[in-house]
Amino acid sequence: MNCNKKRRSRVLPRLGAIALLMPLTLGSTAQTPQHGNGAVTMQNASATAVAPSAPLPPAAPLAAGFDVRQFESMAQQLVAGQRVPGLAMAIVHNGQILSARGFGVTDVSRAQPVDSHTVFRLASLSKSFAGTMTGLLVNDGSLRWDSKLVNYLPTFRLSDASASQQLTVADLLSHRVGLTHNAFDRDLEQYADYHTLTQKLAYAPLKCAPGTCYSYQNVAFSLIGDVVFAATGDFYAQEVQRRIFKPLGMNDASLGLEGIQASPSWARPHVRGRGGWVSMMPKTTYYQVLPAAGVNASASDMAQYLLAHTGHRPDVLPLPLLATLHQRLVDTPSEIRGSSWRRTRLNSAGYALGWRTYNYAGHDVVFHGGAVQGYRGLIAMVPELDFGVAMLWNSESSLPSGLLPTILDSALGLPEGRWLDDNIDPTLYADATDETAPNPQGAHASASSAAPN
Repeated sequence: MNCNKKRRSRVLPRLGAIALLMPLTLGSTAQTPQHGNGAVTMQNASATAVAPSAPLPPAAPLAAGFDVRQFESMAQQLVAGQRVPGLAMAIVHNGQILSARGFGVTDVSRAQPVDSHTVFRLASLSKSFAGTMTGLLVNDGSLRWDSKLVNYLPTFRLSDASASQQLTVADLLSHRVGLTHNAFDRDLEQYADYHTLTQKLAYAPLKCAPGTCYSYQNVAFSLIGDVVFAATGDFYAQEVQRRIFKPLGMNDASLGLEGIQASPSWARPHVRGRGGWVSMMPKTTYYQVLPAAGVNASASDMAQYLLAHTGHRPDVLPLPLLATLHQRLVDTPSEIRGSSWRRTRLNSAGYALGWRTYNYAGHDVVFHGGAVQGYRGLIAMVPELDFGVAMLWNSESSLPSGLLPTILDSALGLPEGRWLDDNIDPTLYADATDETAPNPQGAHASASSAAPN
């Protein structure tokens, strides 16, 4: 038996235990994804009891030779000579924080060091927070995964009346609205008002019925914030602070432009200029869509978030909820294209509830990437290893993205790849992960704008 087979055999009890808990999502509104007719829907689970607080099953060990100091050294090399201005990284394993550090500077014009509490803009990593927030409300019984949007937003309209009535909360969080790719992102980048754009959805062309195909969204996705308000009577930002940031001890985290600017230490975004990196103020555009791209956080925050999503804060995020959030609902085969590590390592890709899911050389990985002007970020977890890593940096460079697969390969004991030689990872950009045909409603985002993904 080879090493990979031995590792998978040790992992089966852990994954099996979590799978058995999935139907026991808290409350009488408990639901679990069901497959049928090639699509995935959310269907009522029969159990009504609260899931027991079982201990997390043991994880497989990291591969021999895994050394977090090696990756901290690589991160330091990435900021040397300002190849990237600043970078923050968090690595966790088996409920322990192995690293939560900053490297480089917050601003090339001021040269303040990045540390573990320096705040970065998360861009589309924010979508996982939206899924998590919604899941907490499902646990409370305030929402259901199959709740129809019109039940909470009566004025919501798509161009097809029946489609308007069909769209569910789960469809929204898994990018199965039925709209063309990145609908109205270009308008958002031109500072169009978010609420005006949501009204324009009533006239946007549909490529499929809700729940039947994948097409990445930022404007439509952020309707979940309006649903949260309708279900709770409280603003989305306040609910995320109260239900996620505060109980997890994410003390540096915030939402919106005012949030990042109020941070004692925050990384300025950088774009390329003739003389090198030039710092600027964050653009406000994607801060209009808080669920899609509004969270700010530090390496210290992301370490706590990783611990929670790897199952070590069941008091806040129960295991059955995590299993539901991380389960693939729709395939996204275009994710396999792009940088060489994706082409080499990914066997399949999909989207869950605010998270991407990958088969990474035979191993399940839960992932998301993000990019907005002057910021990039990546987060990944390997459930079988109880392992997670998050990286944030304050520039347009895609160079650091190669560090993520380098770390994953080492943790899994895979042959070393030369991923840091990849200078461009186009799948960080919103429009590089799906269809690229523009639509007449301004629904296609340009790569140069670096819209979040």
